[in-house]
Amino acid sequence: MGQKSHPFGFRLGITEAHRSRWYAPKALYGELLVEDEKIRQYLDKRLNKTPPSASVSDIHIERTREELKIIVRTARPGIVIGPKGSEIDRMTEELRYMTGRKVAISVVEIREPDLDAQLVGDGIAEQLKKRMGFRRVLKMRAEAVMAAGAQGVKIQVSGRLGGAEMSRRLDVRLGSLPLSTLQANINYGFSESHTTYGVLGVKVWIYKGQYSTAEEENQSNAAGARARARGRK
Repeated sequence: MGQKSHPFGFRLGITEAHRSRWYAPKALYGELLVEDEKIRQYLDKRLNKTPPSASVSDIHIERTREELKIIVRTARPGIVIGPKGSEIDRMTEELRYMTGRKVAISVVEIREPDLDAQLVGDGIAEQLKKRMGFRRVLKMRAEAVMAAGAQGVKIQVSGRLGGAEMSRRLDVRLGSLPLSTLQANINYGFSESHTTYGVLGVKVWIYKGQYSTAEEENQSNAAGARARARGRK
């Protein structure tokens, strides 16, 4: 058995903030958890799976007694907002109907999409679906990530690569990637490419350097919560 830890779960509560932030009594907890997943699936289908893609990498959910606040992190905020805010108003109405709660959606722009592991993974999955050469795609994207300012990157693709009879795994690594260091800012993303000969899995790890106070403040403000570093150096 492999002894692997999820990069996000490993740092959760230490240097990473939760993506759902609310408190509920035991009787209501399960219902709200399922509702969170339905909201994420709806927004992913609406913004990422339906062209034109809005390049949404993450969705944060906050709840108060009266209001449901959804924070969408996207590289293309114009598509999420729509002309004169029409698209975001439509989504707010649909989510209000779906949940029966007052809904507020806010959009946070990702300024450097090449440093977001989820967006890099989605881009690779889309290219593989168009039958581009997998070795060339991995090499190009890894170099683009390093050129954007990353200190290390690893991209792994698994499945029937190139339509081969047997599935296999291929990875490309550049720079350093200290996965066991809690203070290391590791961004992780996973995506699937549905090709004619099967499903290919794409995993991306991007090392952005050590957490600093300034970076932590920026990330927590964007996510709407303060990620705490509990004295682990």
